[in-house]
Amino acid sequence: MWLSGAADKLNRIVRPLSKIFHGIGSMALAVMMFLTAVDVSMRYFFDKPITGSFDLTEYMMVIVISFGLAYCAVEKEHVKVDLVVSRFGPGTQAIINAITSFLSFVLFSLIAWQCIKYIKILYLSKVAYPVLLIPIYPSVAIVACGMVVLCLVLLANFLESLAQVVGR
Repeated sequence: MWLSGAADKLNRIVRPLSKIFHGIGSMALAVMMFLTAVDVSMRYFFDKPITGSFDLTEYMMVIVISFGLAYCAVEKEHVKVDLVVSRFGPGTQAIINAITSFLSFVLFSLIAWQCIKYIKILYLSKVAYPVLLIPIYPSVAIVACGMVVLCLVLLANFLESLAQVVGR
């Protein structure tokens, strides 16, 4: 069936890409934890916190969250409540999965699109983090990249679910 073939081709692209993004997000989390530990220690023992640590932590949090979403979707580890859906048959579950995957794809496509539009606004307005004066638009670009990869994963999930619906 062409739907499952398209989903497989898309998965061959998005799975490694999401793992790379996940690795980058994991490294950002490790750096963020180390920075926070050093900042707290410096503040407690020497009364000299690291200047701009809060700004850097915010910046890294954007990376951790945005780059982790696609990997979480690939591994199907997002929280879902299937109290009702689990009682349906496999065909009905496939239809519901197709609908929710499609709606999620549409929602996150809109988020990615708006982020891309917002990058230009932030770039032209020169808005920056307050202490280190790092421009904010790269943070929004990171979110947009994460959303685009998430959209590709959701599209692959939609195609897989649709193939199950059609194949029945």
